[in-house]
Amino acid sequence: MSIIITVTNQKGGVGKTTTASSLMDGLRQRGARVLGVDLDPQGSLGFCLGLDIENCVTIYDVLKGSRPIREVITPSDCGDILPSNILLSAAELEFNRPGREFLLKNCLSEVQDDYDYIIIDTPPALNVLTVNAYVAADGLIIPMAPEILSLLGVAQIRETIDTVRRCYNSRLRVLGILLNKYNQRFTLNREVLDMAEQIAKQLDTKVFHSRIRSGVAVAEAPAHGESVLSYAPDSKVARDLRLLLNEVTREYGFFPSAPSY
Repeated sequence: MSIIITVTNQKGGVGKTTTASSLMDGLRQRGARVLGVDLDPQGSLGFCLGLDIENCVTIYDVLKGSRPIREVITPSDCGDILPSNILLSAAELEFNRPGREFLLKNCLSEVQDDYDYIIIDTPPALNVLTVNAYVAADGLIIPMAPEILSLLGVAQIRETIDTVRRCYNSRLRVLGILLNKYNQRFTLNREVLDMAEQIAKQLDTKVFHSRIRSGVAVAEAPAHGESVLSYAPDSKVARDLRLLLNEVTREYGFFPSAPSY
């Protein structure tokens, strides 16, 4: 049975896809069987890992029942992927039948025994796709940039989390808030960290000790169809992301053969 982790924030540009692809690649490098699920109609996760998202079957075909999930899963250098594209933007209107909150969970149940970890990348919105990701997940990682609007996005997630816990998935927990693009020399960054820690207490979680610094590798890696960990393994961003990986795997335990960093 796989561990399902959803990467989420309704604010865009906070590093969700970079975080998701790095978790996928880092876990794969440590010997895990990994599936990435792209629930963003922009298709960023598949695109960043080198898939031709405009000319392939996608998670949309799985959710509407026109393709079996194993037929849609696509291999990549960072692990298997359920890709997405703009067609998924119809989900809010099209998936309107009772039980629609469980569409993703039911689909993933068919392949959960095939993987150790499933990483879900979500859209910058609190909609039916995001709720599906929360219902399917064991844990949430909430990336944010050190800015006030990003902080507001984190605060607004709480209501959705509470609703999902109450109605659909009582086991859901927030693994932590992740600060991306962080520079401790800037006063605003330090102030946002203090406020993030207050919000973390309200969510009964923590701010990850790992802070992901800015770096050119984050922008360059998608152009090469790679995660930051594969494209620039010695960069400061990759080092930060490996520390995050250590924190995440400590939450659930890991594999005896896993190399240490």
